[in-house]
Formats: sequence, C-alpha cells, structure tokens
Amino acid sequence: NSVLEVGRQVRAILNKPEVISKIATAHVFGATSHSVQATILDELSKIGFTSEKKGLFADFKVPGIRPDYFKPHEGGGFLFEVERGKTIANNMDLLNVWKTHICREARHLILLVPNIRVTGKGAKQNIFSPVQNRISAFFHESVRAIDVDSIHLIGY
Repeated sequence: NSVLEVGRQVRAILNKPEVISKIATAHVFGATSHSVQATILDELSKIGFTSEKKGLFADFKVPGIRPDYFKPHEGGGFLFEVERGKTIANNMDLLNVWKTHICREARHLILLVPNIRVTGKGAKQNIFSPVQNRISAFFHESVRAIDVDSIHLIGY
C-alpha cells in the first residue's frame, strides 16, 4: 500500500455513515478522546493499525509515550492520533507532530481533530483551522528539517 492508499482507506472508514454517527455521538462536552477512539478502533484494526502500540519510544526517557494507533509501513509507518478537547489548549497537535518526528518506526501522522469544539458555556471554538495553520508551518520552505514525510489532517 502506498502512503496515499493508507490515507484513502482511513478517509473511507471515517466517511462511513455509521462511523460519522458514532463520532458525533461521542463528540460531546466533557467527553475524552478515548471515547472518539473507541468508535473507530475496530475499523482501523481491519486495515492494520494497532491500538496504543508499546515500545515505539523505548530509546527515549519518556516511557509512557505511545501513539493512539500505529501501522507499520515500508519506508516508515503511521502514527494515528485522535484529539478532542485539549487539541489547541494543551498543544496536543504539536505533541503529535513531535512524537512522529522522534519515532524511528514512523514517517507519517494521521491526526483526527474536531472541526468545532463546544465549550462548557456553549461557545463554539474553531479547532481545525488553527491546527492546520500550526502544522503547515512545519512544511514551510524556511523550516530546515522535520523527520516527518506527511501529515494527514482530518476534521470531524
């Protein structure tokens, strides 16, 4: 499978009406990213992703770090990360780029983030666009090097 084919497979899964419905049900105020992850785990497993694969960061002094999902791939695997409430506030989008950058077995990141996040007071916070702007900076011509070949940003 090519990198683009893996991206197409993931997009096909996320475009299934039943998956869209499950994610919409899970994406509520106070929910965790784990609740969103649970909606797609079975589908991602069918195309070779492993949930919370351990040992990918064994060379580093951060033993608890692991991806939400990992898929090996010739030339560099995929980390798949699901974010929900802390995407921008806690820089989780940037943490996921960093994890992919230091992971010796991954060269690609698939990042699933909310398009909009509703706050406890009912306000709507745009998440997707700021994440897109922040991540695109890593691929700007002025950036010297990042050990990530592709980032597939998907909004839900």
